[in-house]
Amino acid sequence: MTKSTRRRWWWALWTLLAASAVGIALFSAEPYVVGDVERNRIPLDPEIASHYLSIAVHAIPSSLALLIGPFQFVTRLRVRYPKAHRVAGRVYMVSVVLGSIAALFAATFSVSGFSVQVAFYILTAAWLYTLAQAYRTIRRGEVHLHRVWMIRNYALTFASVTLRIYLGLGLALQESHFPSLTFDDVYHASAWASFVGNVLVAEYFIVQRILQPLASRRRPKGDAAARTTADRGALVGASRSVGDGSGTDVGVTVPAGPPGSGGPG
Repeated sequence: MTKSTRRRWWWALWTLLAASAVGIALFSAEPYVVGDVERNRIPLDPEIASHYLSIAVHAIPSSLALLIGPFQFVTRLRVRYPKAHRVAGRVYMVSVVLGSIAALFAATFSVSGFSVQVAFYILTAAWLYTLAQAYRTIRRGEVHLHRVWMIRNYALTFASVTLRIYLGLGLALQESHFPSLTFDDVYHASAWASFVGNVLVAEYFIVQRILQPLASRRRPKGDAAARTTADRGALVGASRSVGDGSGTDVGVTVPAGPPGSGGPG
């Protein structure tokens, strides 16, 4: 695959990701922005008065983070508008923090079952942890590590999209091939798959697009250093052999280490 073809594929995938993120973000937030309780799509615990409020507080900032995320990964936008990138990053961070706090409360009083509660607890904990790591690395100026942690974090943000994809596919399979399954069965499996699958895809992307290219750029330098060290060792051995065997000084001077201050020159 040529470089131009690979670039077109990546832009096509980014467009698909961005379009689905924007679509789900608007779909998820709209009922709560207008405050229409009747259009709430998540079962509520009637004994908890603030359950709806926690879902709304989770849905709105989380949808904003989902909406911002794809554009933060576009290199051209980051380079051309660095200030906008930083401002959007701060808004994204605050949105994730608010969405996570509300998600913990909403999951605690979820009526969908213990399995879903555990899944959302793990997802929220990972969401906050990866955000904290992304913030810590950019404060230290570690741009590559910041990018890695943000990929991981947005993969968790994107779980709101994949949850709906898995749920739709699961219900379609239930109707056509697995009528014995209940809605709860499909929903529980979708809740877990939504972020576990995203994590696996994110790690594959990190290895293929970030770690392997870095390793490929560094490997020739390492090989060259190893060959240089071997060559020096051979020269030292040859010098000693000539000096000891013939009693003749051939005038070969081999430094004890690499030139410079102990590192490759």
